[in-house]
Amino acid sequence: MKPCLLIPIYNNKDTIAAVLAELAPYHLPCIIIDDGSDATTRQVIDHEAAQYAWVQVIHHEHNGGKGQAVITGFFAASDKGYTHAIQIDADGQHNAHDIDRFLTEARAHPDALILGKPLFGPEVPRARYLGRKISQWCVWAETLSRAIGDPLCGFRLYPLSATVALLKRTRVGARMDFDPDIAVRLYWAGVAMRNVETRVVYPEGGVSHFRMFRDNVRISWMHTRLLAGMLIRIPQLLLRRAAV
Repeated sequence: MKPCLLIPIYNNKDTIAAVLAELAPYHLPCIIIDDGSDATTRQVIDHEAAQYAWVQVIHHEHNGGKGQAVITGFFAASDKGYTHAIQIDADGQHNAHDIDRFLTEARAHPDALILGKPLFGPEVPRARYLGRKISQWCVWAETLSRAIGDPLCGFRLYPLSATVALLKRTRVGARMDFDPDIAVRLYWAGVAMRNVETRVVYPEGGVSHFRMFRDNVRISWMHTRLLAGMLIRIPQLLLRRAAV
């Protein structure tokens, strides 16, 4: 294994320094993908990255969405010879101390997608929590399986060979629909799923880029497409479930 970190970021100038400080003890190379942030955030990103030799920054000129930022990171990581990529958010929601648990799981299952399965505290917004449950049920229907414990958590470890191969032949959601879309499509492609429980927090005053109406519409349309795709895959999905 030759793992790296991927951090998509858009205007999270107040949290990126703390996130990098938490990641420093793991001595993993890190690619930050700035998805068209404002000038102030770009300056902060470049300043913080300059403190660490293991951090590289890629700037998108325009905002293309979280998914597009992560996809840029996948191809950059693959080109550099990394075998696995740990996606972690820039807003401080994810518990960096669980990286060792993801890596341990990946060493035991190197071809699997290792998904973060969130453990939420009482501060989680109820609407967001219910939305996650709906997406979870949809994904279970789209895969005829409960292998994907949580389709929306952005803390996960990807096997880059299978992921890049998928992205070369299939278009996936570029924004908030990215995380569930690529998880389902990797499952359809035969990639094993493993789930690691991890604490997820909603920091007070944190910056969220989730837009309730726009992103719910986008995610709903994504699930519609995936449900349609599931119908033509029913035989192979049933065979896979029977083999488990």
